[in-house]
Order: sequence, then C-alpha cells, then structure tokens
Amino acid sequence: MSSKTLPLLFINLGGEMLYILDQRLRAQNIPPVKSEKVMNDIITTMFNKKFLEELFKLQELYSKKALRTVFDRLAHASIMRLNQASMDKLYDLMTMAFKYQVLLCPRPKDILLVSFNHMDAIKDFVKNSPGILSQIDDTYRKLIEMYTPLSSGEFQLIRQTLLIFFQDMHIRVSIFLKDKVQNSNGRFVLPTSGPVPHGTQIPGLIRMFSCTGEEVSRLQFNNGGNYTGALREGSFESFGDRVTKLGTNMYSVSRPVETHMSGTSKNSAQHTKVNAAPNPLAKEELNLLARLMGGLEVQKPGNADSGFRINLFATDEEEEEALISRPDELSYGVINIQATKNQQANAELAKIMGEFTESGDQSPSASSKGDDLLAMMDGL
Repeated sequence: MSSKTLPLLFINLGGEMLYILDQRLRAQNIPPVKSEKVMNDIITTMFNKKFLEELFKLQELYSKKALRTVFDRLAHASIMRLNQASMDKLYDLMTMAFKYQVLLCPRPKDILLVSFNHMDAIKDFVKNSPGILSQIDDTYRKLIEMYTPLSSGEFQLIRQTLLIFFQDMHIRVSIFLKDKVQNSNGRFVLPTSGPVPHGTQIPGLIRMFSCTGEEVSRLQFNNGGNYTGALREGSFESFGDRVTKLGTNMYSVSRPVETHMSGTSKNSAQHTKVNAAPNPLAKEELNLLARLMGGLEVQKPGNADSGFRINLFATDEEEEEALISRPDELSYGVINIQATKNQQANAELAKIMGEFTESGDQSPSASSKGDDLLAMMDGL
C-alpha cells in the first residue's frame, strides 16, 4: 500500500539536521559568511523543485540505507565536509530526535504541526534569501494540500509507519539521558502527565448510558497521571502559532550533545545482519534513490581553502575513537571527504553518484543498471 509518510520523514529529519549543523557551526566559530552559505546551500538543495516533486509522489517508505544516502549527499551540498564518524553521529541525532517527537505527539495529526515547526525554523535560517524563501513557501503549500484533508485514521497509519521505521534504533543521546527522558538502554520514557490531546477530556471518568442514550451512572477511577486540559489547537496554515514545542530547536552551544551505542542496539544490529533477507523492493528503492539524487547537486569548492570540515565531536581524537568503536553493522558507506582533499574526494563522489541515473522504463539496459546499483547498495 502506498504511503504519504516519506515527505514528513524527510522534512523533519532535514530540520533536525539543520539545527545540529547550525549549533556546530557556531561552536566551531565558523565565520558567519561561511555559515550562512552552508545553510543556504543545503536548504536550497533540500527544497529543489525537481527533488520535491519526486519526494511528494505517493510511494512506499524505503529503507534506512536509501534515506541515509540522500542525507549524506545533502549534508555535502555545500563547502562543508564531514568525516564518516561525524556523519554517523549527525544521522543518529537526527533520527533519535524525530523518533522522540513522534512518540510524544499527543495525537497522530500533531506530526504535521511538528513538521510545520521544522519548516518555520528552516524558513528563519534563510530569511535574508528571497529566492530560497519562495521554494520553502511552495513546500508549505504542498504540505497543506496533501495532509490537511487527511482523516485521523490516515494520520495514525503515518505515525505507525514512522514508528516501525524507527523501532530498532536505540541510540543514547546525552540531552535525553540528562533530562531522564531516555533510559540507559536507549529507550524513551513517556510521560503520564501534561495536557491531553486536543478534542479529548482528562481521563478518570466512566459514564454509562441507557439504550435511549440517557446517562444513567458515573464511575470515577484513578488515571495514574497528572493530566491537564487540552491546549488550544495549533495552526495548520503556512504561518501561525503551532502551540506544540515539538520540532523546535533543542540544541545550543552551551549544551553539547553526545551519542552512545547501547548494548541492545549492538546486539540487535548483529542479529539483523545474520538474518538479513534480500529486499524485494530493492530495485524500486534504487530507482527512487536515483530520481531523488537527480535533484541534488554537490557544491564543488574552487580551491582547497574554500572548504572546511565540521567535527560533531569535542576533539578529532574522539571522532577517530567513535569511528573505530562503532559496530560495522551500523556504519553506512559514507564517503570520507577531507577539506584538504577536495578535488580527489569530489571526483570519487561524482563517479559514484554518476551511476545513480534515472531509469524510468524496464528496458534490458535499465534492468542491468538496476543490478549494478543493487550490487553497489549491498556494499554499503
């Protein structure tokens, strides 16, 4: 069954990625001119018209590897470069942050409000770039057109699809651990307090009715939490008060974030490797990936000095240690692009990504191309 989940997944993960990169750019004292260029380049690529047209097509949600490949390409759509360990950490933070937001949504429809919070922040990042703002405004219109008519049941299916996508990911994040909203095994702690979903009442009362619809009795019970009345509903327009804070920026320079692999995640990943079966949607997935890649253009710095590397760890030594200690099953085939080796690295990137060409028909040549792409993805 086709799903409308992919655009929401991409936009929310993209928003989290931009929050993290903005925090790291500030922490590493990157000059404002370069920082602004990085954000503008990445956001321009994210909201490329051709790219979004492919993204908003009704389709199945594809694998973590395919989505990760798109974000690898996206993160390097500017003069900024990330080593594999930093890219792994970036992706871990993105996914765990959005997983937590999906779990905390009072009702499934609020996932759209979370998406709008990310969109609002992205728009603010490029408020001085009118050309990019028009691309973002077009995306608001696409989101409103596609999602506001959906029923509560359809949003519930989207929420379930997202949680299935995230279910085996249990990366521990320092912010969540310090706030005691995540256990040491990487699983989140859900609150039994706070406002109830909009349109619902505080639990604790059972009312019985007769066959004529007349209330005949009431029974009170302990709801086990400290609930309050529902807040007003957030705005589902292209602007306005979203009410919920889910999807807003939780990062700051003074509050660094670390990720750690839990034992559960390691064992789960190893178990997955042993029992992995061929994916029957592999060729379709690669065709999607090829079409998505068609809208992504990596910026090529004119000289070695114009590019720079971002480290998501406190030191280069920590980055090296994280790369060595990360289980192979959880490390994707990320291209290691150093700022001092831009020409060689970009040539390698261009060669690999050049193989992701569009294949709309099922001609013999297109079929063989799919086999080549499948073989390449198996190596990731």
